[in-house]
Order: sequence, then structure tokens, then C-alpha cells
Amino acid sequence: MATDAVTVVHAPHRTTLRRRGAFALHASVLAALLAASSVPTPLYALYQEEWRFSPLTLTIVFSAYALALLAALLGTGELSDHLGRRPVLAASLAAEAVSMAIFAGASSAGVLIAARVLQGLATGVATSAAGAALVDFEHRGRPGRAALANSILPVLGMAAGVLISTALVQFALAPERTGYIALFAVFAAQSAAVTRTDETSGRPAQSRRLPRPRIAVAPAARPALLATVPAVIAAWALGGFCSSLGPSLARLMAPGAPASVGGLTFLAFTLTAAIVIAAARRLPARAVSAIGVFALVPAAIATLAAVYGLSFAALFCGTVLAGIGFGAVTQGTLRQLLAAALPGQRSGTLAAYYIVAYLAMSLPSVAAGLVATDWGLATATSLYCAVVLALVPAAFAAPILARRG
Repeated sequence: MATDAVTVVHAPHRTTLRRRGAFALHASVLAALLAASSVPTPLYALYQEEWRFSPLTLTIVFSAYALALLAALLGTGELSDHLGRRPVLAASLAAEAVSMAIFAGASSAGVLIAARVLQGLATGVATSAAGAALVDFEHRGRPGRAALANSILPVLGMAAGVLISTALVQFALAPERTGYIALFAVFAAQSAAVTRTDETSGRPAQSRRLPRPRIAVAPAARPALLATVPAVIAAWALGGFCSSLGPSLARLMAPGAPASVGGLTFLAFTLTAAIVIAAARRLPARAVSAIGVFALVPAAIATLAAVYGLSFAALFCGTVLAGIGFGAVTQGTLRQLLAAALPGQRSGTLAAYYIVAYLAMSLPSVAAGLVATDWGLATATSLYCAVVLALVPAAFAAPILARRG
């Protein structure tokens, strides 16, 4: 674990949050960002029914967020390492609040896509900065809390977003607006609060220049990233399927169920992933990743069985197994990467990880939407699961090859 001291820059004449409070604030930022990303999932069926768009449009709406987030990570992944955590987070959270306002007023798929793009850009900038700040503010006597927070909070956030949105679909008079209005207030408050924290980027103010767009992985973390790329791709691709087309499959297999059934399946995915992340935190990181890869095999098989047997129970089982795989791979990978990154390299290293992850989540989802539009959900699911299963041998082989190299 890197033990280099983090430079804390105190603002003159400013009352700042103490280390513990700052850690909690940045933890809440990371959770809220991912909660906002999953709030639309239970609403997709309502949007699709109201605006009559195809599965392809649905996956474009879903993937617009991931691709915009990817663009932000590519262009600004190191931004907080150079300009400082505080200004970068304050600005990106304000932009996130604006995206929530656009969601609340959306009246067409086009506006929805615009909101997702802005949300993705803001989240891409904020995620790596907030994740790096968690490591910066970690209690020196309790190492490992930041790595755990970086792996479990996004999943817990997604679970919370789905749970709240599902409840709104079931009980609220205006579910397409209520959640976004609440999140607007949350992000506005967080944007103001981060300005009261100490600066921890470790760069003198006079040296802070805009970085060139590049993928900046800490040199010591590069072997771990290369060894885990196939596992990350497989886990996040299956996660993307669960969140984009999973609700549509659930409605297909349980047509008489409430509209919230699609959100409940994704909730099972996220809650399972969160439980696995928490339970496996004391196990060796490489072993945790291997367990996750192994779980992807029965997850894909159960999902295929669900489609061809029209079994909602099999779909639910596959979703839970996918959550196990996703949680274990995410936790194991992040622990390996953050253990090797120095303070000034954390934001860029996290950005590189999320670039791989969100590419894996978005591009296959768009392809699946194309296939589902022309040949149906069953064919799209079959091809998707086949790709995931094909990646499993590579995911097992990559760490072995990396150690030999």
C-alpha cells in the first residue's frame, strides 16, 4: 500500500471540514452520483410506453450516459490531480444538479439523451476526483477503508437509486420527476459543501495546469490493470445488460407483474454486489477477482435458460449470480490498483479503470439494442451471454500471464 503523505492545503480564513467529515462527505458524493445514474432504470418501461421508442433507442439512452462518462474520463481523468479536488468537484456537482433539472422536465427521448449526456460528463469528472479524495482523507490508522469505499459505495448508490425509483414508480404521482427534484437538491448542497474541505491534490497552486487528455495509470498499477482487464470487461458487460435490457426481459417474462418488476431485478443485482464487496474485503484481492470471474459462468447460463424457458425465477437467479461476479471483480480489481497508486496518481488510475469498465458496459449494450430491435431479445441475450462466456478463459489466463511476464 502506498504510504506517501498527502499534502493538505488549508485555505486561509476558511472553516474547513475535519478529515473524518471530509471522508464522509466524499463518500456521500460517490454514492449519490451512482444513485442518480440508476434512477432512470425502473423508469425506462414508463418512458418506452409513453414515448413509444424501440429497444435500440432504449439502449442509446442508457449508453449515452456511459459514453459521455467515458469521454469525460479520457479528457479530464487527471483534472483534480492538477487543478485540485475542491474546484473540480464543486463544478462537476453543479453540472450534475443541472442534469437532474433536465431529467425532471424531459418530454421526449431526445431530451432524455441530452440529460444522460450531461449527467455522464459530470459524473465522469466527479467520480475519479471523489474516489481519489476518499484515499486522501483516509484515516492513517485504518488503511483499506478508501479502497472498500471506492468499490462498495458506487454499488450501494446504484442499489439505493433503483430502490427509491422503484418505490416512486409504484406509489408516487409523478415518478418521472420526483426523484430528480430531490437529487437536484442533494447535488446543489454537496457542491457547496465540498468548498469547505481541505485541498489534498498534493500539487502547489502555481504548478496547476490543465493536463493533456491521456490515460494516466500509475506505473506500479499497470501490471494489475492489464491482468484484470478481461475480468472487468466481462463483469461490467454483464452488469450493463442487467441494467439496460434486464428490465425489458423481466416485463416480458412477467407481463402481469407491476411496472416496478424491472427495477426490482436490477435492485437484486446491485444489493448482491454490495454484499459481496463487503463480505470479501478481508480476502486476498486476486482470489476475490477469481471468484467473481467464476460466478459469471452460471450467471450467463441461468440468463440464457431464463430466456428460452421464459422463467422469471431463472432470470432472477442469473441476475443475483451476475451481482456476485460483478461485486467480486470490482472489489478485487480496485484493491489491487489503489494499493499501487501514489497520491498524485490516484485520480488518473481510477479514471483508467472506469474507462475500461464503462466501455465494457456501453458498447455491448448498444450492439444488443441493435440486435434486439431486428431479431428480438432472445437472440440479443444469446449473443451477449456468449461473449461473456468467451471472456472467462481470458480472465483466468491474464493474471497468470502477467505474473510470468
